[in-house]
Amino acid sequence: MFTLLFISWVLFITMLSLFSFSGLDTGTINIPYADKITHFSFYLIFAVLGCMFIRERTQGETNLGKALVIMLFSAILYGIFIEVLQYMITANRMAEFGDILANTLGAFVGVGLIKWYFSKERPLKWKI
Repeated sequence: MFTLLFISWVLFITMLSLFSFSGLDTGTINIPYADKITHFSFYLIFAVLGCMFIRERTQGETNLGKALVIMLFSAILYGIFIEVLQYMITANRMAEFGDILANTLGAFVGVGLIKWYFSKERPLKWKI
């Protein structure tokens, strides 16, 4: 289940990041920093689903700490990779350092939530 969710989420982020939606009417609602909030949220979910993907694929045999580090670095590197692709291959999208920062912060919060969720004080165990 988490494998499909994680792969779908990565494809969703990729599509939204690399395709132009300039003709889309977003209405008149103006939320300050909505772009950065979106990046933060997307990579928080990326990290949470990614950790659960690792847990599911390894039946919890991969150490939680190792899974957190793997997913944190994967999310950060993927976010940078997407920004580089936006800079290099898209006409209407541009790479921004602020996006990379928002992605990174979201990934940190996501792995932090997983660490808290599977902590010793919680009844849910990492091993399946």
